[in-house]
Amino acid sequence: MLKFLSVLILSLATSCGSCLAASKAEVEGQFRRWLQDELWPEAERAGISAGSFEAAFQGVRLDWDLPDLAPPGFPKPKERKQSQAEFSSPGSYFSEKRLQGLAATGRSLASAHAATLKKIERTYGVPGSVVLAIWGRESGFGRAKIPHPIIDVLATKAFMSTRPELFRRELIAALHILESGDVKEADMRGSWAGAMGQPQFLPSSFLQYAVDFDGDGRRDIWNSIPDSLASIANYLAEKGWQSGRDWGFEVSIPAGVSCAQEGPDRARPIADWAGLGIARVSGKPFPAAERTASGMMLVPAGRHGPSFVVTPNFYVIKEYNNSDLYALFIGNLADRIASGSGAFRADWGDVGKMLRSDVLGMQKALTAVGYDVGKVDGLPGYKTRRSLGDWQAKNGIAPTCFPDASLKGKLRGALP
Repeated sequence: MLKFLSVLILSLATSCGSCLAASKAEVEGQFRRWLQDELWPEAERAGISAGSFEAAFQGVRLDWDLPDLAPPGFPKPKERKQSQAEFSSPGSYFSEKRLQGLAATGRSLASAHAATLKKIERTYGVPGSVVLAIWGRESGFGRAKIPHPIIDVLATKAFMSTRPELFRRELIAALHILESGDVKEADMRGSWAGAMGQPQFLPSSFLQYAVDFDGDGRRDIWNSIPDSLASIANYLAEKGWQSGRDWGFEVSIPAGVSCAQEGPDRARPIADWAGLGIARVSGKPFPAAERTASGMMLVPAGRHGPSFVVTPNFYVIKEYNNSDLYALFIGNLADRIASGSGAFRADWGDVGKMLRSDVLGMQKALTAVGYDVGKVDGLPGYKTRRSLGDWQAKNGIAPTCFPDASLKGKLRGALP
């Protein structure tokens, strides 16, 4: 009997394995038909030659190991439940060991590439320290392994990812890059998400912002350090970098000043913030040239962490990666490279234990009583933070401008 069961289990396993292999083979066949029947007509309309198209896809293969795939005929990926604790304390983003290592390498490279960085700053108005910080954060100063053939990645995701339209556009852009002759397909490598080379540009960003800074006639963000650094600077300049301005300052906000004033839509002259008693934690005054220019309050952990007055350049850095914490990381690293400064002075509180579903409930409750919390997604962006702070103040609670467990029941009780 046991022998019979063993044979049966082995037979079923073999059968299921054959089914899976057959399913993959069928998807591979659909992919080949998709390339010719759907992608080629679109590429031709976009100006790609038949020769370039054929050469690009001659050895292409589906990469079944990439994340976020939805192969046709396979079970759809399960949606992630928002009941998980999907965000942590902002402090976990700022590994001191990592920042110190990046800063030390960045200072060394600032010296090694001083002439190039000086020329870049003259051309684009972006400080070399900021360019180096992004270079270090994105690809470890060009030393990180970037393993994936980009056409394989983009073709796979354009055909069977959860966001096919995005990757289809990027795939067409990648074909334009190959046709331009800037890079050979064998050298055109990127991340699993399609970001390429040392600056980690998507193909569409490459077409818009990559530059040939070493004068060899090619925009090479894979092998050329001058091209890579200048492309980062050009990106920031095109996104609106204001030459001569800082990215921001860590500050202390007096207890009597509301933390519910943050956001790029609530800018005011930095002198006005100073007039409220907001001061730099370094003890230095705000630079004279900055005082008359606009600045914005930023409290990414509410009253539970460092506070900042940031400039429009902070939001330009966010164009590279739309995250307050990313932009703060780049700003802090740039300061360390430029002046040898260290970590933010204020500690990050342990405020990362809220469930997304709990924050989502708070957002819905705030929306129901008229607040604009931004995207209702269970993540505490600046509109959610300031709405919480305003609601706390109006309900006799000391404003913290950040969700915590004690607010769940109180907000539910406020619903009409």
